[in-house]
Parts: sequence; C-alpha cells; structure tokens
Amino acid sequence: MNQINCPICGKKCVKSGKTNAGSQRWLCKACKSSFTHKIDNNSKELKSFLEWLFGKEAQSTMPGEGRSFRRKTAKFWDIWTMPPKIEISGDVLFLDGIYLGRKACILICCDEKNVLGWYLCRYEHAGAWIALMKRIAEPRMVVSDGGTGFGKALKQIWPNAKHQRCIFHVFCQIKRYTTSRPNTMAGIELYSLAKDLLKIENKNEGGNWMKRFVDWIKKYQEFLSAMTIDEYGNKRPTHERLLKAERSLLRLIRENTLFTYLDDEFTTSFSTPSTNNRIEGGINSRLREMLRNHRGLSIERRIKAVFWWCYMHSPEPLSSSEILKIMPTDKSIVRLYKKMNEKQRLEKSLSIWGDAIVWSDLHNENKTFIDWD
Repeated sequence: MNQINCPICGKKCVKSGKTNAGSQRWLCKACKSSFTHKIDNNSKELKSFLEWLFGKEAQSTMPGEGRSFRRKTAKFWDIWTMPPKIEISGDVLFLDGIYLGRKACILICCDEKNVLGWYLCRYEHAGAWIALMKRIAEPRMVVSDGGTGFGKALKQIWPNAKHQRCIFHVFCQIKRYTTSRPNTMAGIELYSLAKDLLKIENKNEGGNWMKRFVDWIKKYQEFLSAMTIDEYGNKRPTHERLLKAERSLLRLIRENTLFTYLDDEFTTSFSTPSTNNRIEGGINSRLREMLRNHRGLSIERRIKAVFWWCYMHSPEPLSSSEILKIMPTDKSIVRLYKKMNEKQRLEKSLSIWGDAIVWSDLHNENKTFIDWD
C-alpha cells in the first residue's frame, strides 16, 4: 500500500486502529492529527464517463439501467472544457460551425490532426469568429464554407492568411439555385459548370473554367435580363434564381477565394485542400454521430458533449486529474458572472468561453432553454 501522508503537515502517518465502520484510521505523530484516508475515484469515473460519451453504449443496457452510472458521473456535466491557446502557426486550417439547435451554434477550428479551438454562440457572426480566431496563431491558408461574418473576421485577425472557399459548398449553392434538373439551357450549362468545379486540379484548368463562365454570361446576358410583371404590377427578373447563382460566383471570383488552392506559393510547400471535408467529415459528422447515439440530451448537455469531444481531440489534453482541478464549472462561472457588472457582461469578460448573451442564459439561476431548440 502507498505511504499515507498527513493532509495538514505532510508528514508520514502510521496506522491507528479502525473506526466503528471498519475504515482504517491514520495518525500523524508530528501534529497528532487523526483521520481516515479516502480514495479519490473521480479520475477513474471521468474516464468511464468519456468512454460512454464517445461510445455507443446505452445507459439502459448498464446494470440497474444506468442509475449508478448517472449518479457517479452527474458531476462531470457541470464542467466546461476550455480550448487551448495555439501559438504555433500552421500551413492550413479548417473552420466551420455546427448547429445544435435553432439558436445554439459551436464554431470549430482544426488542422489536419487536431481540434484547435471552439466557441459557443447563438449564430455565426463576425464577433464570434473573431473570438475563436484570436486564440489561434495565423496560418498561411484557411478553408471555410463562407459562414456569415467570416470574411470580416479574417481580415481583422488573420489579414495575411489566404482564404479558400470550399469548392463543394460552392457547387451545392449553385445546385440549390439551378436544381439538379434545370428547365432551361442556361441552367443546364451553369449546373454543368458547377460540377466541373469539383474536377479542377491545376491553374490551366482553372483558367479554362473562368473563360467558360465568362462565355456563359455573354451568351445568356439577354436571356437573364428578361423581366416579369407580378400580380402587383412590379417588375422582377424572370430568371431570378439563375441571376443569384451568377452573382454568387462573380463575388467569389472578385474576392479571389475560388482557386486559392492552385496558388504556386502553396502547392510547392504543402498539400492544398479545395474543400472543407476535414472538418465536415472528420469532426462534424462524428459529433452528430455522438449526439445521435445519446439522443435525448438537453441543449446544455449537447453543448457540453461537443466541448468534451473537442477538448479530448485537441493537441495536448490534460490528464483527468488536471482537468478536474483546472476547468471551470457551472458554479465557478456563476460566481464570476455575479461579480461582473452589466457592461462587463456584454463586452469581453467571458469572450473566451462564448457569447455573453449565451452565457447569460446558461448561468442564470432561473435558466430556461425553450427557444434554443
């Protein structure tokens, strides 16, 4: 058995009989204190909790239908795992958001191997992207699906990083406007152009695609300019959806975010991705699978489950014992929140954890989540 030290003075202790309940009593000869040694099983229970959370086992299949498991692990739902600060710059990073409800979104940043950051907000906006990105060193290239406010945040926080719009998301956006079975020749040709975007592998192919798109605009300029008078006597474009698809592609071309992955400065030094598949398929899909396996969780627990997964897949997660010592809990955040004045709550004081309005909801004594789902 390991040597037991006094919790008061730290000196070695000796056995000193047993209590009425049969527990071993220990005596410190230095300070004369007597106590019973309690084994801390929190680390072991945390590992069991994470194995269940990241696995497929249902609590109904556990002994006692999981009642003992829930009692032992309930305390871990109070913990908020916080992202690390990344100070080493990488070549390429992927950013995306995953919605857990109508008004609950978690923004995630990752590289090819690890999750580097996550941030809780009600919806994607520039302020939330800034809060996520400012804790991560500027990379050479970023890939995203063009979420709301991302461009503004990128210019402010990572001004030198080149932006690649996910080609697959571009294709999907065009497909929504044209459908997969367009009724007009203009729609058929534009849909074909969108599909060809997924096959471009070098600058020559990219240049040829741009020429084909310009030819398409010239060819159907008169067709797309047709107007229709609605029932109220107002004029509106007859082919409004095709015009929206055209404008979305023109905007990407003007922003120079369509073929960043073909730039020579990148292709000669590292593999340049054209899609956001690393975060969509490698992270978001696994998060959705985890939430499906444990469907029925409240919105707060869904958020914390995603936080747990992201933290355990970050570059260097702490040990179980260190997590329990360091990570904030509901109670510690409530204490902090009560000490803050209204101005601090609405500004920067809790920005490393999530939007102030979100934390106001989560850590209000009379919290309700009716409008979150």
